[in-house]
Amino acid sequence: MATAEGGHPFGKEAMMDIEIKPKPSQPHWYERYLQPCVAELLGTALFIFTGCLSALEDVEGMGRLQPALGHGLALAASIATAADISGAHFNPAVSLAVWLVGGMNITMLLPYWGSQLCGGMIGAGLAKAVVTSQRYVASHGGAFGSIADDEQIPAALVAEIVLTTFLILVVCMGAINGKTRTPLVPLHVSFVVTAAVLAGGGVSGACMNPARAFGPAVVANYWDYHWVYWVGPMVAALLSGVLVRLLMGDRTTRLFLK
Repeated sequence: MATAEGGHPFGKEAMMDIEIKPKPSQPHWYERYLQPCVAELLGTALFIFTGCLSALEDVEGMGRLQPALGHGLALAASIATAADISGAHFNPAVSLAVWLVGGMNITMLLPYWGSQLCGGMIGAGLAKAVVTSQRYVASHGGAFGSIADDEQIPAALVAEIVLTTFLILVVCMGAINGKTRTPLVPLHVSFVVTAAVLAGGGVSGACMNPARAFGPAVVANYWDYHWVYWVGPMVAALLSGVLVRLLMGDRTTRLFLK
């Protein structure tokens, strides 16, 4: 009970001694839900525009070097710019793998996919607008035309699975797994993409990204063996998720032996 001499035990003086800890501010809904999708849309569009243009305007005698550098360098810059906003996936297969290893909420998976596919169409459309029609038609609008007949399908499919698994493991281990996380992941991803195009460009085109295949296919209306560039990367995403969750991840990402 309060007394006249002592005053109320929870009076003004006592309350001033209590440390008031402010609640951590929650990100605005725009920053949590809409801004990441905008970053994925814009980043994918710019990456695919640059990638398509490097293939459409390939200088004679450069071979696969120009597309390899065009894709790799554009991706590194895009990742470094948007990584803190959306994670800078720019690839439906990467988003699937990131969700599988616990790096994103499932509620954002479909919005990310939609943003990436729309970005792919925008980037391919911009590439079409800046090249001559003759060059555009001859190169199938930057769509993947490495597979000429059914006999090439097994080799192309295996190449897409292996190369995409390499790419996704670098992303997951470098950006999500706590033990191996590094700020150099944009550079590492750039190296992987460049090496993959140089090594596997003649086998499958080294797509590794359904959005990169989808955008030019829609704009150029070129769908020959298009399914390979969805099946290969998505299988690789599942495989990478299993590898990280069961074998490669640290205690925060492994399912067992925590």
